[in-house]
Amino acid sequence: MVIRLSMRIVADLHVHSKYARATSPKCDVPGLAEGAKIKGINLMATGDFTHPAYFNEIKSHLNEQNDGSGLFPYGGIRFILSAELALFYKTSKQSIRIHNVVLAPGLEEAEQFNSKLQSFGSLVADGRPMLKLSSAELIDICESISKDFLVFPAHAWTPYFGVFGSETGVDQVEDSFEDRADRVFALETGLSSDPSMNWTVSKLDKYALLSNSDAHSLEKLGREANVFDLEKPTYKHLVEAIKTKKGFVKTYEFYPEEGKYHYDGHRDCNVLYSPQESKQHDNICPVCKKKLTLGVMHRVSELADRKPGFRPKGAVPFKYVVPLSIIISKTIKKPETSTVVSAEYSKLIRYFGNEFSVFEAQPDQIRLATSSEIANSIIRVQEEKISWIPGYDGVFGQLVLDNSLPPRQSNIVDKKQKSLTDF
Repeated sequence: MVIRLSMRIVADLHVHSKYARATSPKCDVPGLAEGAKIKGINLMATGDFTHPAYFNEIKSHLNEQNDGSGLFPYGGIRFILSAELALFYKTSKQSIRIHNVVLAPGLEEAEQFNSKLQSFGSLVADGRPMLKLSSAELIDICESISKDFLVFPAHAWTPYFGVFGSETGVDQVEDSFEDRADRVFALETGLSSDPSMNWTVSKLDKYALLSNSDAHSLEKLGREANVFDLEKPTYKHLVEAIKTKKGFVKTYEFYPEEGKYHYDGHRDCNVLYSPQESKQHDNICPVCKKKLTLGVMHRVSELADRKPGFRPKGAVPFKYVVPLSIIISKTIKKPETSTVVSAEYSKLIRYFGNEFSVFEAQPDQIRLATSSEIANSIIRVQEEKISWIPGYDGVFGQLVLDNSLPPRQSNIVDKKQKSLTDF
């Protein structure tokens, strides 16, 4: 009898570095390694490997322990070469603005890739470069170097720059990637949608639904993540698990209401609408009379050909999580940045080892680790017995724990984005 051993991998495949706009200076390889440990991530994206200065840092940190696996050990964490590209181009039908994530199989391949990108725009201006390059051309560049690159649309439903966003004008992957669409095996669902929303669109069944943090600060790492069981911790085994969904165990998900583009609205006008309410107003803001920013739920409903609740055969399961600092903050009614929230957070991390372990713990374990009030809040998150004021037009949703709203019920709120920690 042959026993097949596997390794549990918790992966955040899309983050940003200190060289990207509005990103913490702590977001570099050493900082990301430390942040990953706290969250419970053991495979972390480098982010922004296309930026020349950052790529030099990446090489200096990761080259020494390069074992040829395509995943690079550093500080007790494995790293994968990852970058997000902002592409601007015209097809025969339309102009497209879309963000894609690229995973590279090795440092040498990444360096060749960066060299080829230089003619399409500045790689120095931002960690997420803006390039005059089509999605199909991006695939061609990758394949000219190695067939092992993986390209997938970032935050697929986000109104601006998502492949299916309400402002992108694309209804299917083929509209963006043209005759290279068969090289796309995965989509990033983004913070404002979850797998169950994507399951209502049958043409997405063939794609692996990835969930990543797209973090601009260490605190936001792992707010979404992917869990794999891999025979070996290598780049090729990871990509194979994504392509086939074999060994793809589950994803950790934001409640989609928490995402900052879940509902429709205008933040400057303090208007927050459900898709049904927007349609009643012809998608026009009643305050400024301009077009509303149509959110992810609205856009999914336009493309859906199944009823909510449908689950495709072989679909990868998911588990909702809420950043622990938010739960603590809402429970004790203190700011997330306060010392008392930080102290309670650190206490839980010391007890369980990392943040994901808190959400995997049994209720009796949680009650032993913290106050009854905080424990009750964490358990309510686990049981999905919480409410939200949904995010809209760039404003994150607000968690409601005081039973003032029915579970996952909506209302109107004015919450402005204030700092890079809101990304």
